[in-house]
Amino acid sequence: MAVRQADVVLVGGGVMSATLGMMLRQLDPSLDIVMVERLDHVAHESTDGWNNAGTGHAGYCELNYTPETDDGDVEIARALQINAQYEVSLQFWSYLVEQGILPEPTSFINRTPHQSFVWGEKDVAFLKRRFERLKAHHLFREMEYTERPEDLAEWMPLVVNQRDPMQRVAATRIKHGSDVDFGSLTRSMVKWLETQPNFELMLSSPVHYIDQRDNGRWKLRVKNQKTGELTKLEAGFVFLGAGGGALPMLQKSGVEEAKGYGGFPVSGQWLVCQKPEVVKQHNSKVYGKAPIGAPPMSVPHLDTRIINGEPALLFGPFAGFTTRFLKQGSLFDLFGSVRATNLRPMLSVSKSNMDLTRYLIGEVFQSHSDRVEALRNFFPDAREEDWKLQMAGQRVQIIKQTSEGGGKLEFGTEIVAAKDGTLAALLGASPGASTAANAMLDVIERCFPEKMKTDQWQKHMRDLVPSYGQTLVEDEALLNKVRERTLSTLKLN
Repeated sequence: MAVRQADVVLVGGGVMSATLGMMLRQLDPSLDIVMVERLDHVAHESTDGWNNAGTGHAGYCELNYTPETDDGDVEIARALQINAQYEVSLQFWSYLVEQGILPEPTSFINRTPHQSFVWGEKDVAFLKRRFERLKAHHLFREMEYTERPEDLAEWMPLVVNQRDPMQRVAATRIKHGSDVDFGSLTRSMVKWLETQPNFELMLSSPVHYIDQRDNGRWKLRVKNQKTGELTKLEAGFVFLGAGGGALPMLQKSGVEEAKGYGGFPVSGQWLVCQKPEVVKQHNSKVYGKAPIGAPPMSVPHLDTRIINGEPALLFGPFAGFTTRFLKQGSLFDLFGSVRATNLRPMLSVSKSNMDLTRYLIGEVFQSHSDRVEALRNFFPDAREEDWKLQMAGQRVQIIKQTSEGGGKLEFGTEIVAAKDGTLAALLGASPGASTAANAMLDVIERCFPEKMKTDQWQKHMRDLVPSYGQTLVEDEALLNKVRERTLSTLKLN
């Protein structure tokens, strides 16, 4: 059997692999890149529009990114970090639009105000303090705050209509927030890559074997599920961007850096409304506070969505417990990921997160009426018959070994890279796709360090992301410059 030689193999056909492939192609058009995807088309798992919130996560409305401290203050460091990372994505997408690589921006991104909404004295006080802390920073200077009924009626009419007038409520808003169809974005990137020389897309082709040769190159064996044909690949660099499938693949690679990592799978569901007379009354993403014990991905929100060009409203997500690592995965995924090196961390997390497990199982057994009742906290006039239940995507939260040998459940994303820079994997969930460009910059810096030192790559990287090598958190003038460009190019202003 002939061996297909490549410079880069991208495992998974989602937004992460597509972003990395696109960046590498811009930096060095001579690279031979192969993308392998286990399903029959790209962007069908976590990246698909129906499988994620579609929120351009910028920290504008997500209250879980700004936790309240013990002394009553609000911690904003993570919100600043995520906002700056999302600005990197906006810069990269702007470059691709300007170069004619991506189509009309409204095919994948649309202006959708990002709003936070709370009720009750305690949460109103929290939101006001959060607003004051964020508003003082240049990244969030456009944020507005209100408790005025007339403002709320303008900002979110569905949310305030028929609400108890004696209930104290408050909201914040950023007008230039966005809704992103990551599925359409990814398909557009891969479609362009397929027109380029030295790029090959292999669909219906899961990876059955991965191992590193003595010369440092990676051997992979891929089997086409439709034809049964086996293909051997060999590459100098492999990226595991397979969503929930990345952890098992990382473990199979045998790299030292994979030891101690485990996965905690969480499923999700949406309530969906596509009734035109309801959908047209709401044009924003309205986030609230998560129930006690809920994972961050279960922060409730009522969202305007535009998926494949069609508008809809989504509410949720309603979390659940599963042992699958992928939406189209196996019930044995969780058990198959247990290793001697991660058994103790996984048992430690299971023991210390029993409340979370009970919450997730309880979510599974909710009735349609129960879910609509939760929706009525955001949309008091909601009718059961206008909403249907739809499965969301699968997420695998990171279980990470602590210095004491136990485990800690992480709710963010993390790049795990082999020390020789020949393999990298992306693990975790939120903020996920929104910060794909920043995450893939991290991969390139860690895995192509010598090339990143060259003037050519440095120049190209600044073309792709003008703020590269600088900090938007600290440099207000730079933020003003790049934001003016991205909001205009992507039609968000």
